[in-house]
Amino acid sequence: MGKKRDVVPLPPAINKLYLWLLGRSLKVKAVIGACLTLCLLVALKLFVHDDEYDTLFIASGVAHSLGLFALIYKLIRQKTCAGLSLKSQELTALFLAVRIYGSYTIEANIHAILDSTTLICTIWVIYMIRFKLNSTYSKELDTMPHYFLVVPCVILAFIGHPWSRFWFVSRVMWAFSNYLEAISVLPQLRLMQNAKMIELFTGRYVFALGVAKFLNCAQWIIQIYETKGTILFSVGGGYFWVPMMMVAEIVHAFILVDFCYYYVKSWREGELVMKMPV
Repeated sequence: MGKKRDVVPLPPAINKLYLWLLGRSLKVKAVIGACLTLCLLVALKLFVHDDEYDTLFIASGVAHSLGLFALIYKLIRQKTCAGLSLKSQELTALFLAVRIYGSYTIEANIHAILDSTTLICTIWVIYMIRFKLNSTYSKELDTMPHYFLVVPCVILAFIGHPWSRFWFVSRVMWAFSNYLEAISVLPQLRLMQNAKMIELFTGRYVFALGVAKFLNCAQWIIQIYETKGTILFSVGGGYFWVPMMMVAEIVHAFILVDFCYYYVKSWREGELVMKMPV
């Protein structure tokens, strides 16, 4: 299964529960995962007040930044970009740049500052992969074309975008950035599938994206509950916009959830290099 480090010690009761869970079928694990997710959502609903839901979006941005710091550490200390998808980083830079433009033209707030910081770090990662560490870049494994992801997002952005007093192009670009964010990690997952192995810091980066997406989804689910579903069909937000954005969030979460499961499993078993399931 790859290189090993010392297995993370757990209290006896938790370790017994963990071993029991490993022996369950995939269906049982899915049900348990759904129950745990529901419990986490209830906990967030209890501890996050009505006027603090934006905190979850901010926490999501922080989680993404922490994942990027893991990549930066890898590039600086290990002098290699093996296992990293240049295409995923370029798509990330694209949706961040478009969203920052939207943030300043539609709703300038702290998200623009967080996104700007993340964009700067992402551009630096792209620079390192393209120029400084290009000899270690696994180009032959990074096979998913940009247009395969960008074109559908452009089409969706014209179909479902916010209705507001702002310029039409700004609204479409805002929608495009949200749709592209949902699938920008796909080239990274494809590269990891092609490589069959995932090294430590790349795994931490993708896991951080999973945490960020859970916090984003939690914010929307809680708001839907609070508004009794009316937010989904808000006339000011566009009849298609909010439901389509929610679908994008859910798709992104499902893309990452399987990886996060295997990441936690490998971390628990002390593996420095994670093997992707066939």
